Amino acid sequence: MPALSSPVPTIERRPFGVLADGREAELFVLKNGRGLAVEITNFGATIVRWWAPDRTGQMADIVLGYDSLAEYVDGGAFHGAVVGRYGNRIAGGKCQIDGAEYSVPLNNDPGGMPCSLHGGPDGFDRQVWQATPRIEDDAAVLALTHLSPDGHAGYPGNLQVSVTYRLNQENGLQVIYGGTTDAPTLLNPTQHVYFNLAGAGQGTIDDHILQLAASRFLPVNAGMIPLGEMERVVGTPFDFVAPRPIGSQLDEEHEQLELAGGYDHTYVFDDQSVGKRVVAQTLHRDSGRMLEVWTTEPGLQFYTGNFIPDGEPGKAGVTHVKRSGFCLETQHCPDSPHHPGLPSTELRPGGAFHSETEFRFAVV
Repeated sequence: MPALSSPVPTIERRPFGVLADGREAELFVLKNGRGLAVEITNFGATIVRWWAPDRTGQMADIVLGYDSLAEYVDGGAFHGAVVGRYGNRIAGGKCQIDGAEYSVPLNNDPGGMPCSLHGGPDGFDRQVWQATPRIEDDAAVLALTHLSPDGHAGYPGNLQVSVTYRLNQENGLQVIYGGTTDAPTLLNPTQHVYFNLAGAGQGTIDDHILQLAASRFLPVNAGMIPLGEMERVVGTPFDFVAPRPIGSQLDEEHEQLELAGGYDHTYVFDDQSVGKRVVAQTLHRDSGRMLEVWTTEPGLQFYTGNFIPDGEPGKAGVTHVKRSGFCLETQHCPDSPHHPGLPSTELRPGGAFHSETEFRFAVV
């Protein structure tokens, strides 16, 4: 665990390993001087560790992941990574832009229905990003940039994308995305960090109390592709408008839960105004750790780690189990190229993609 005694923000820079092709990865330790330390590697713009105190001051790493670069290369759960170009799924690996059809890699087939998931097998999570650490306005900042060339993974356009992590003095980790392109393309990045506020490896997340500012969600088919029409959550196990334990209805008989093996669905926020607003809150009562999510995005994918294999090796000798972490992936809706009624993920030359999400931590 990194020392947290410094009263001001600091950043440490360390080697994190070398890929088979010779690319070198680094690890950056951001500390805000007020109790939080977040470790991020430029391989996949990945959050590796997140140290946070409980109500007694006991520190724990509250995110799932691995100890080494090799494990991230071999892993398939997207632990802590920024995913894209297109976070979530595109049905059949096909999309159209201005009447032209593009094929993107198929790397997932739930229900025997192939799709492209999180940008395919060589997406943002597999890239070594250019990193610039700095101290700015009493915050520890890590700016990451990457050029995704025209045609990579089937997507058109030379895409210049950025992800900036900013650990501020209010115990918030801001994640700021940017992007420009020289040809019409798609862009829908998100952060795929798995949280367990009891600490990584400390059982399931069933007892975490969750509240979502969303009274609608997107039902899916057997391939985990949205059917296109939003449904009300009231009267269903998907209702988190009022706070309740994640596991309280997780195993109820409901077609949507059975298809996904739990929660793996997009919630559409009631407040669709421009600007960053609070959309989710999670509390672990025993430790007192609480997490709020603020975002400019129209929705989020709530995922309960249904496909994490029992016994998966984690960090520091702990193991993961099914549902040992939850994701709150702020994003546009999955498969939006096939659903004109959903918010568009198209990015065009002369335009600029901008999205912000902030994970605010507190102890109660």
